[in-house]
Amino acid sequence: MNGPDRSPGASGRGTTRHVLDVDDLSCADLRAVLDLAAAPPDAAGPVLDGRGVALVFERPSARTRNASEMAVVALGGHPIAIRGDEVGIDRRETAEDVARTLACYHAVICARVADHGTLTRMRAALDAAGVAVPVVNLLSDRAHPCQAVADLLTLRQRFGDLAGRTLAYVGDANNVWRSLALACAMVGVRLRTAAPDGYGPDPDDVALVTEAGGDVEVSTVPAEAVAGADAVYTDVWVSMGEEDEAEQRRRAFMGFTVDRDLLAVAPDALVMHCLPAHRGEEIAADVLEGPRSVVWQQAANRMHAMRGLLAWTMGAGPDGAAGAADRVDR
Repeated sequence: MNGPDRSPGASGRGTTRHVLDVDDLSCADLRAVLDLAAAPPDAAGPVLDGRGVALVFERPSARTRNASEMAVVALGGHPIAIRGDEVGIDRRETAEDVARTLACYHAVICARVADHGTLTRMRAALDAAGVAVPVVNLLSDRAHPCQAVADLLTLRQRFGDLAGRTLAYVGDANNVWRSLALACAMVGVRLRTAAPDGYGPDPDDVALVTEAGGDVEVSTVPAEAVAGADAVYTDVWVSMGEEDEAEQRRRAFMGFTVDRDLLAVAPDALVMHCLPAHRGEEIAADVLEGPRSVVWQQAANRMHAMRGLLAWTMGAGPDGAAGAADRVDR
């Protein structure tokens, strides 16, 4: 089930190590990122060595900001957190101009944005200008690669080799699902999805995951997806920007709560959630806090995943070190 082992830049975007979604990594790259994330904090060395990393937040965050800032510090860098209103992307300045400006000061630009297109425009502007500063997606409406890396790291810590394992995802096939599905395909994890009609995977996303080597199993019955799974994953029913649909979504997702009754068909499964959690909606409180929950391990791994991703963008390889030939002169 491993996907095509594409080299960085195979899509024609050059050799700068951008990460807008998991499939910007080859399978070998993803393994390297996981190895770097699992290694001791000083394994990669101070690959940022006093340089800045811009952390742009159009949307608020708890885990992402803390994880990213501490990861930058662990790699010897200086994190600068920037609120959306401080740069005013496409209000005060275009996304392209914001990227070009931040690249004057920083070794990496990381951004948490409402529209995934903002990231693609930032990447394109830097590549077109020949500016070798990576863009890393901290979350967009389309993808959440940092979360997916943390999820795989958590599963690997619990299971070791992930090939052949089964992960059941119960809930909206949203940005978290999309990145997780790609990541699972690339490491050989079978992903089953249970969602109400109208909230399952888009056909284009199914095709993308299939191209990456995954088998997408979709059901509208949670117990069918969960039966015998190694881990059960869920996310909020109402994400940021969907507040106007809150009541409609709560009605649609009735019966999709991950609770003890549902977990009875997967008696050994771990329980996963990317947080924040709404107890009593997508997950029961006693399950979230129960002995099978690895939710807080996932949260802790956000920092390690970010450290691995940033080290990789700076040229670090599986051995942890960034070779001189791989380091980009910024």
